[in-house]
Amino acid sequence: GYAGTSISEVSSRSGLPKSSIYWHFADKDALFAAVIEDSYEQWRADFQARNEGSRPDAQDVLARLHDSLSTFPAFLRFGHLVILERHEQDLTARTRFLEIRERALADLADRFVEVDGMGRRSAEELAAVALALIDGAFLARTAGEPTLEGSDVLGRVFEAAVGSMRQPMSSADRSR
Repeated sequence: GYAGTSISEVSSRSGLPKSSIYWHFADKDALFAAVIEDSYEQWRADFQARNEGSRPDAQDVLARLHDSLSTFPAFLRFGHLVILERHEQDLTARTRFLEIRERALADLADRFVEVDGMGRRSAEELAAVALALIDGAFLARTAGEPTLEGSDVLGRVFEAAVGSMRQPMSSADRSR
């Protein structure tokens, strides 16, 4: 975890002297924040490249997110560590991960409004459900629970959520 990781351990495992690590990062928090941001950007670039030119429906988006995160899990692993552990002061790494989640929720909601024609509130709620399912599947996969390794079960659950939230967009909802 975050608390149990020391710069000395990072130094010995990476083979770099501590002075080199401190040259690039002010402290462990800055290092964790950089790892989260860098691994997120790598995942996002890969995800966008794989999905360029396609306009999948909501269920396909969830399945694609789930499947792609199994190959790029670092930012989720580090992000979950810093949001789940208690810290005396707010960490930059935690703030960065929460910002990424906020952007992801907004991007998903925008996509559900645009492609699936949902109202804004429904799209935001559905984005939150999607992220919760992805988080849960990630934790289950990490725990070695094989039931959620594939995206089929998640797709069926999410399809039910989509069906219950899909409704014609009202003029008030469109203006938000």
